[in-house]
Amino acid sequence: MFKLFTANFWDVTARLILRNKIIILLGIIITTYLFSTQWDNMRFTYTEANLLPDDHEVNITYNNFLKIFGEEGNLIVLGVKDSTLFTVEKLNAWNKLSEGFKKYNEVETVVSIKDLQKLIKDTKNEKFNLEPFIKDSISSIAQVETLQEELFKKYPFYDNFLFNNKTKTIRTAIYLDKAIVNTAARKDFVVDILIPSIDAFQESNNLDVRISGMPYIRTLNSQNIIDEINLFVLAALLVTSLIFFFFFRSFRATFISLVVVCIGVMWTLGILGLLNYEITVLTALIPPLIIVIGIPNCIFLINKYQHEVKLHGNKVKSLQRVITKIGNATLMTNVTTASGFATFILTESTLLKEFGIVASLSILAIFILCLLIIPIIYTFLPFPKDRHLEHLNKRWIGGFVNWMEHMVRQKRIAIYTTSLILLIASIIGIYQIKISGSLIEDMPQESGFVNDIRFFEEEFNGIMPLEIMIDTKRKKGVMKLSTLKRMDQLEDLIIETPELSKPISVVGLVKYSKQAYYNGNTKFYQLPTSQENSFILSYAKNSSSNVDLLKNFVDSTGQYARITTFMKDVGTDKMERIEENLETKINKVFPEERYDVTMTGKALVFQKGTKYLVKNLAISLSLAIFLISLFMAYMFRSGRMIIVSLIPNLLPLLVTAGLMGYLGVPIKPSTILVFSIAFGISVDDTIHFLAKYRQELQANHWKIKVSVYGALRETGVSMFYTSIVLFFGFSVFTISSFGGTVALGALVSATLLFAMLSNLLLLPSLLLSLERSIANKEVLREPAINIIPEEDEDE
Repeated sequence: MFKLFTANFWDVTARLILRNKIIILLGIIITTYLFSTQWDNMRFTYTEANLLPDDHEVNITYNNFLKIFGEEGNLIVLGVKDSTLFTVEKLNAWNKLSEGFKKYNEVETVVSIKDLQKLIKDTKNEKFNLEPFIKDSISSIAQVETLQEELFKKYPFYDNFLFNNKTKTIRTAIYLDKAIVNTAARKDFVVDILIPSIDAFQESNNLDVRISGMPYIRTLNSQNIIDEINLFVLAALLVTSLIFFFFFRSFRATFISLVVVCIGVMWTLGILGLLNYEITVLTALIPPLIIVIGIPNCIFLINKYQHEVKLHGNKVKSLQRVITKIGNATLMTNVTTASGFATFILTESTLLKEFGIVASLSILAIFILCLLIIPIIYTFLPFPKDRHLEHLNKRWIGGFVNWMEHMVRQKRIAIYTTSLILLIASIIGIYQIKISGSLIEDMPQESGFVNDIRFFEEEFNGIMPLEIMIDTKRKKGVMKLSTLKRMDQLEDLIIETPELSKPISVVGLVKYSKQAYYNGNTKFYQLPTSQENSFILSYAKNSSSNVDLLKNFVDSTGQYARITTFMKDVGTDKMERIEENLETKINKVFPEERYDVTMTGKALVFQKGTKYLVKNLAISLSLAIFLISLFMAYMFRSGRMIIVSLIPNLLPLLVTAGLMGYLGVPIKPSTILVFSIAFGISVDDTIHFLAKYRQELQANHWKIKVSVYGALRETGVSMFYTSIVLFFGFSVFTISSFGGTVALGALVSATLLFAMLSNLLLLPSLLLSLERSIANKEVLREPAINIIPEEDEDE
């Protein structure tokens, strides 16, 4: 009954499409226009890519920190390592540059050498006064030398904050207004104000200024992603159209395919705008993906049309058969591909959910467009010429098919042996895979801002914030000497850790206060004794500047303190060891009943997000396998066929995972996507092959070998065409400047190539070897969905 309904459904669909072509074309044009009106809603993300669910413990801790101390990723740093900076003219120019940023509304505060203040003891009034190192401007080289002497030798509080006293590197800290850090205003400031100002300064003073900090990195990284969307779309169109033309040798067919996929891209962008999603590093990949996935649909439909025309010469009948025969098969393959992407919807990561929703909807949209546009356009075009059909008789394609048949017929043991060796080698390789939580690993490694990151890592031990928040569980608990001593012990461990920068906290300020109390003697840059503490605190309380100095390190109630350190770009393994060492020290130094100490910061959140995604990899891939297994069970009504069909599709995934281990490609947010995407696409070949195989069995009275070889010859060419298009289509991503995108493109391409060979060699070999237990009338007689109608027998 269902089989009859399916056949009737596609017959009715074919008649509706071909009889209402003008209305359908108008509908597509109107829909495309309506989608285009949604493009204005598209916006590039200005917030940090958060891979964790909102209710995850790490996110809750991070958001709690932000509530108390505000946005921590608002620092932009400028640095110069050049001995010629220490001249009157250049040092004044540097101070003037830094001072100039203070006038902008986007800037909260600027701290440069000119802003540094000495803490001076006022014995008469029993208080501390602040006195600037540079009062107005520098007028002599003697002042420069005095400044260097004081900065580099007398005031350890400032060391490694605005200067490195070993290498004489100087930097300026620009703190952006926390309200604009995650908005478009951040980009406007960086692109329109900061960069032009630095360029002008460099040109006039012949100094190399380095720029870094999370707002700057995020802005330039985002701009690179935006630029690459256009590059990928154009490259995908060029590569797939060239391959398409090489196979079909028809400008007409190539142009039709390009029209279809371009409309598909327009719809994809419309879906993004309609759902009001931001363009992220993942959703930016969808437009070129739609081109790469849409072209194989065009190949199946146009190849079938030309095959039918050559067979009986009736154009209308050919177009009707294209819809009735290929429509169902293409629907099923697109549904399985969409399912591979849709599994990301079931994760709790907003980033992955949005990617899964847009990708799966776009894949179904490109299927509808292919099924409607291609047959309708061909109704208006003249009968194909002989040269358009020549590709159907190409000798080299025939040679490839003959080679596959020979391998399956004569070299089955070699196929199994090779598969087994690949499996064992892959399992060994999988154990060598590492997990990477690096924040900048996927960024363009040759770009200026990544080189600047390395510069600041070398000079100041990193730019990625790692925060430790201490809750003393009582008001004004931070300034208790016992708390300060515990914080000092923790800071000693941070200083000993080479991947972390010198910590900044209230502890340094208290040490500085003691140094000032003893008239600036550097030997007294240490925490006061309990007796000294009462005297020093009385001085501090009388100082009007005390609150300003404390506000970034201690909250207004005095209950919470923060220790800020900056981290080098390290992998997940090192990050976990650092976290473990810090937690051990925290548990030892801070009693749980008196203190609640938490670690957070962007570096830690990103690393935890990567670990979370790795767990979700197993879930999403398992869901993809489960969903596609359900499709196979529903289509073929055979549990045995599910197992046989999964083997040639899981082997390429294992081979790819093994390659990642051997080549040192880590598991990270970008490479995690490879497996679900590749599985969803590669299983399409299996569906085409098994559908044709079942049909051949019926046509050949259940003669197994004849049916396997018949299915191999019939589907081999289309599978080869589409796999080559997919291989080169995904290879487009390897031109990216982002390491993660390159890895994604290369790994998916390799997986799909392995999958093609696996489906054309291993799958038919398994069917022949297991023929008694698989291929019988009870197993394969009546599928739930008849993908390829029996009418094909006439051919």
